[in-house]
Amino acid sequence: MWDLVIVGAGPAGAAAALGALAVDPGLSVLLVDRHDFPRDKTCGDGIAPHVFDLLAAVGVTGLVDDWTPVRRFVLTNGVVGVKRDMARPNWVVPRAVFDHRLVAAAQAAGAEFVRRRVRRLDLGALRVEDLEARCVIGADGAHSVVRRELGVPPGPVALAIRGYAPTPPGRAASQVIAYGAGRQPSYAWSFDRGDGLSNVGYGERLAADRPHPTRAELFTQLEALLPGATAGGGEWQGHHLPLTGWSWRPTKGRVLLAGDAAGLINPMTGEGIYYAIATGLLAGRAAAESLRGNESDPSRRYDRSVRKLLGRHIRHTALTAYLTNSPHVLTRGIRAAAADQGVFDDLVELGLAEGTVTPRLLRGLLAARGTAEQLPRRPARS
Repeated sequence: MWDLVIVGAGPAGAAAALGALAVDPGLSVLLVDRHDFPRDKTCGDGIAPHVFDLLAAVGVTGLVDDWTPVRRFVLTNGVVGVKRDMARPNWVVPRAVFDHRLVAAAQAAGAEFVRRRVRRLDLGALRVEDLEARCVIGADGAHSVVRRELGVPPGPVALAIRGYAPTPPGRAASQVIAYGAGRQPSYAWSFDRGDGLSNVGYGERLAADRPHPTRAELFTQLEALLPGATAGGGEWQGHHLPLTGWSWRPTKGRVLLAGDAAGLINPMTGEGIYYAIATGLLAGRAAAESLRGNESDPSRRYDRSVRKLLGRHIRHTALTAYLTNSPHVLTRGIRAAAADQGVFDDLVELGLAEGTVTPRLLRGLLAARGTAEQLPRRPARS
């Protein structure tokens, strides 16, 4: 019998272990993953500074001190663009490095790790394969087995392809995003790692009324938006991103979902590491506090804490993602960011962490509007 079994040892799972053990170091916590670490994970590799703020609160520091921070951020949409320094730098660190160090930090805090593929979950006995637990956290990614066993339906999904290629001089020391004309998010990226290579890729939101893009079509879009980005590249992999919708509803009972498994990826930018760390920590804390108090339903604590941190942010990102399907609104936002550092900072916060649509951002959007532009109507809530 384990106090807590966490399925998936990526950022959400490792953070869940850290969160639980920060509340009660005496808990028996098991991380289960189908891979040994280090292992690659398809991702843009961008890590916002807010991630390290959260980790520092549970005593984890210095994970990326040997990597080069990136302060310059570039956004383009056709001929319109903005190039500015962020208020705080980001890092671009391969997941093979970052995830391995995070798992090691969880093990140092007292968690145990076992390599095992999880195919089934017995909800009645609260058993993961043959592992019995008092509480379970599903942090097993976009194709979560735990989410499937709980019967939680998938939400909107994006598809992306990622590789590593030599960094061209014009994109050095920068994170570059070039928006396409597809259903947003639809953009190519080039994120300089600081070691001569960049994480490059292209992704777009999938739609039921059109065929999913092929690998060749994803490459074509990447080259069209960022010419030369694929030159000399390798390690190309595709992956799905479960995007956050208008609201987020946790599961009930002693099985919680965190990160990608909970469908928590920023619908504007496809950013997921901040959500994974934040919700992983909150899920771990909720589980530990409920176990300590002998409560039967940690989901209530988890729901309150996630809504407090991310509830307003999730609504604002969903609205912004919908509005930016209009090229006028997307262009207007980039123009506003180019004209005002404060607007730029607000957009970065909205896309990379828990920011919201601020009055300053709204004023900037209105000031940048064109005479013939029209905002699309917001869809009615179901």
